[in-house]
Amino acid sequence: MKLYKHGNDRCNASGKKIKELREAAGLSQEQLAAKIQLAGLSINQKAISRIETGDRVVPDYELFYFSSVFNVPICALLDRDEQ
Repeated sequence: MKLYKHGNDRCNASGKKIKELREAAGLSQEQLAAKIQLAGLSINQKAISRIETGDRVVPDYELFYFSSVFNVPICALLDRDEQ
């Protein structure tokens, strides 16, 4: 499967917002990965890093976990500047 990047050379529209929310919550990437794992999604620190840098696709079902951990609606994870 070929993945197409946005015009800004990123594989996702949520990585920057996820990073902002993580930093605002005072969490490390490792701590965020642990919280998401406790919520039921198998993810590690490296995946969080790749999401934040835009090097990893974020499937729609994963957005549910991020929105749950940050207690925000899914639309809050999508940065309009990324679209």
